[in-house]
Amino acid sequence: MAATPINSTEETMPVTTFASTVFEPRTVEECDSTWESDSESDEQPGDEDSGISECVSRFETGRCGEQANMSPKLSDSKSSTKMKRSFYAAKDLYKYRHSYPNYKAPRLPNDYRNLRFYLNKIPLIPDGIFIEEILTKWRGNYDKLEHNHTYIQWLFPLREQGLNFYAQELTQEEIKEFQSTREAKRRFLLAYTLMLDFYGIKLLDKSGNVARASNWQERFQHLNESQHNYLRITRILKSLGELGFEAFKAPLVRLLLDEALCWGTLPNMLHSTLEYYIYTIRLRSHRRSLLRYARQHYQPANTFLWGPPARRRGAEAGPGGRVAEPIPERERRGGDPHMAHSPLSKKDSVGGGGGGGDGKGTKGCTASTKTLQEGVMAKGRGDRSKYIETVPL
Repeated sequence: MAATPINSTEETMPVTTFASTVFEPRTVEECDSTWESDSESDEQPGDEDSGISECVSRFETGRCGEQANMSPKLSDSKSSTKMKRSFYAAKDLYKYRHSYPNYKAPRLPNDYRNLRFYLNKIPLIPDGIFIEEILTKWRGNYDKLEHNHTYIQWLFPLREQGLNFYAQELTQEEIKEFQSTREAKRRFLLAYTLMLDFYGIKLLDKSGNVARASNWQERFQHLNESQHNYLRITRILKSLGELGFEAFKAPLVRLLLDEALCWGTLPNMLHSTLEYYIYTIRLRSHRRSLLRYARQHYQPANTFLWGPPARRRGAEAGPGGRVAEPIPERERRGGDPHMAHSPLSKKDSVGGGGGGGDGKGTKGCTASTKTLQEGVMAKGRGDRSKYIETVPL
């Protein structure tokens, strides 16, 4: 018997326990619907990949500062042309955005373990720690947050198994119950701010706007060299969408994209941002806006792998048959890294809003070429596809 996911859209497909009846993508292109409709004028509310979660808010304000067109060069063309998109990543995020079409219910009875953990009724296993202790005593304890590897699966549960096999996978029934429980959602947001602080970021409001925190320099330096946290961020973004905070993804991804691509503070994170983080976002128009913005600053421009498929073959096509299209003038914008990053809108598609700034006004995309060359491509440090397939989180 087939069951249709909540909030079905034009991409909704039946969810059934019989894997043979469900479409199974075999290429990156089949996994990626981002550019199926690339006209901003024909965007509809249903223009999103299917998923169970409903955004808490469709807040779509935010202004962008004018940004200088100073695209950093990432590396020489020889090393860049060897890059290709990961089918593993594309398929993993396809399954997530489409509500796990081959999902099979866990064998264990559904006792809402994740919800009860967030209601402070049971501790996480195996550490025996309650959520309130984590929220009140772990903030600022960066060594514990870095080296403990059992809490992240409990703080940010998913409908897929992670490294901590004591953590229970979410079910659709538990997700609906969680989303309707105010106390659980309140603690979930506190857990989100706990991790943001660990990464040097602060949450500004209930709409998901984010900005650099006061400790950003120290924490960004650590995050740039701590690549297992890139896996954690993928989990956090997925969990935000599952538990009712889909609208919180775009501001965080935009900030990380700015820091990695434009400001050179997180150069090692650029590949993960383009290959993973953007594709956790269910709304296609938001993915397109982020990718157009990235393409504007990515160098060499003809090696950008995440643009729309080529409409014609020829000299214009880059690697993978993709064409580097011109960016509309209204999207040639950026934001002061000290300012807030807000959800995307059609008016300000790649926007970083006001607030949280240092009062110095808008700056350009001025990351140094040397910083990005040393960080993004050097010896493959920016490419986690080599180990992601064998290291679930």
